[in-house]
Amino acid sequence: MFFKGSKLSFIFIFIFSSASRAQDTDLEALASWVALDAPTGYEHLAAEPLQALFDGWNIDRHGNMIKTLGSLGPHKVIACGMDAPAFAVSQITEDGYLRLHHIGRAPGHPLWAQSHAGQQLRILTRKGPLVGVSAFENNHFSNLHRDETKVITADDLWVDVGASTAQEVSEMGINLLDPVIRHIPAWTYSDEIAGPNSGARIGCAAVLSAAEAGIQGVGTTTWILSSQKTFGWVGLSSALVQLGKVDELIILDKGSEKRRNEKVSGINRRVDDILEYTGVSKITLLAPRVSEPGALMEHVNLEEANNLLSTIVSMVDVTAENPNWVRAPRPPEVLNNERDRLAYGQEGSTLIEIVNILDPLVETSAVYGHEGPIRKQVRALLPAWAREIAQTDDYGNIWVDVGPKNEKATVLLAHMDEVGFEIVSIEKNGKVHFKRLGGMVLAAWEGQPALLQLDVGIGAKSAEEIESLKGIYLSRINPTQKKPDAVTRGSSTSTSVIGWFGLDADELHSAGVRVGMAATGYKEGHRLGLNRYTGRGLDDRVGTAALIMAIQGIKKDELDHRVIFAWTVREEGGHIGATALAKRYGMNSLRAYSIDTFVSSDTPLESPHFAYAPLGDGPVLRSIENSSMARPDELDRNRNIAKSANIKFQVGLTQGGTDGYEFSFWGAPNAGLSWPGRYSHGPAELADLRDAAGLVKLIQGIALAKP
Repeated sequence: MFFKGSKLSFIFIFIFSSASRAQDTDLEALASWVALDAPTGYEHLAAEPLQALFDGWNIDRHGNMIKTLGSLGPHKVIACGMDAPAFAVSQITEDGYLRLHHIGRAPGHPLWAQSHAGQQLRILTRKGPLVGVSAFENNHFSNLHRDETKVITADDLWVDVGASTAQEVSEMGINLLDPVIRHIPAWTYSDEIAGPNSGARIGCAAVLSAAEAGIQGVGTTTWILSSQKTFGWVGLSSALVQLGKVDELIILDKGSEKRRNEKVSGINRRVDDILEYTGVSKITLLAPRVSEPGALMEHVNLEEANNLLSTIVSMVDVTAENPNWVRAPRPPEVLNNERDRLAYGQEGSTLIEIVNILDPLVETSAVYGHEGPIRKQVRALLPAWAREIAQTDDYGNIWVDVGPKNEKATVLLAHMDEVGFEIVSIEKNGKVHFKRLGGMVLAAWEGQPALLQLDVGIGAKSAEEIESLKGIYLSRINPTQKKPDAVTRGSSTSTSVIGWFGLDADELHSAGVRVGMAATGYKEGHRLGLNRYTGRGLDDRVGTAALIMAIQGIKKDELDHRVIFAWTVREEGGHIGATALAKRYGMNSLRAYSIDTFVSSDTPLESPHFAYAPLGDGPVLRSIENSSMARPDELDRNRNIAKSANIKFQVGLTQGGTDGYEFSFWGAPNAGLSWPGRYSHGPAELADLRDAAGLVKLIQGIALAKP
């Protein structure tokens, strides 16, 4: 009996796992269609790679992809709109920013343009795609933006491509009219696919999959992936004129709140003239049911996609079986990743070294209280002598205490955490409610991809291998202002940014999701231009990387005085890790230096009357902040150290506070060693690699200086 039961269990598990793998394969195939680069008018960016993969497709002079099966009998046409909403570069400013305007009519969702603000964008140049960053208000300057309540529109978008002049923009290959779209990967979670125009793109996946399977039926069948649907089906109309006599037309339209399968008498006035000319007597409009139609992360489940494919196939040939979903080609990699563009001289080599350390740090999620994965990377990157003496406390701080223990120490601190969300409640239907961990401008997170950290949270020293669960942050239905409001439920307050992971409460619990877990967004690190770098969590991954590189460049025997190199936890929202270290070492500390962001007003959205530290002009001696300041004598000492090391630097005042503040109450003056950053606490912060390189040298100079 035991043998039989085990065998049946094995068969059940095998069937279940095979079905799961098949679902994953289908989801990945469908998501690849949503990720295609095909803005209106630039459909060739998708059509040409598709034509190279699949035989028998022609691309006409209007950009339509057409495949005809058969040559006699009634003529049936099945068509989808290949293009997706996009912006075009409408202006290149003298200081190197791009301004945007919609190509054609914008999608109907009121947060469409706002969902592109503060994000990484994809600029589709003639040479290939480049990543840019849409400017967003610095969180630390939120008081300056409190009266900006209007929902962001296309006219409010400024794109930062890492240039300082219009000439630099031109040298990057960016020109007026280049299309611009959101830079996100193919995105699936649970049994859903999400992304811009996902319902319409799944329609095109169905058209090509059915055509490649040879679904024909009686007579002649023409399959069309049409261009310029945004302009009222211009491409389809042009294709129909070329085809001549057509008896029946089946159109796969964009997704809607309700599934559509209806006979219609026409499409629009101009196309209807063409339908009359070609003799079309029967028109059917199909559309899948999607959630949040027109939003950036419009989403649709696999069952709905399969239903759409089955409907199309049965309308062409009732005897045919559903074909497999066909995967679309991957979009080209962005040109920002060409490392050889920086490979010149010693400076170029140093910048590449910084990027190599930054990339994994930036692309790893580690929200306040959940820093284990970053701590693991820090420990692995320490030089052997430092790794041997590194210590970790119950809070999760990691530090290296080197030099005579009977002396007072110079303390250098960078923090490992980033802003994010923490789960406060889960509805029965699976909607996840959050509170903020650290200062966040919520409007930049709403309606975006989401990543949930599956770890046990604060104080978890062992939580260094963390799995993540993909999902999305939902968009408000009828927003009347830019920023989502806080919501009170019983005794808890949460944001109105809600997470959705395609699972109900019981399924989330089975997946290991618990109240108290943290969430952030999808993260990629990218260079902009020659010297800039963007990614989520640069505050304070740049400081973390700079402190690592500084200690890597120091030999233990060079330190004949006491220095503590520390990477702290839970800085965002209270300096909790630094407070614990101050209790341990404060009485024996001589000076404290916070290695952290200098939130700069060097953006197109802020006034330069304070906190103005241009990117590329060197690291900043952060002299005054909200909670503390460097005494004039300490500031002069730091100036002299920088000058003697021939380090280009800036001095400034900005908003916010840093870890070193906790040491000042123990008698150790606090001074900031900072890098100027743009768009703080947003999904696409920005730094200059040259400033980071200077910061490494500055940290080394401070660490080696005689007390």
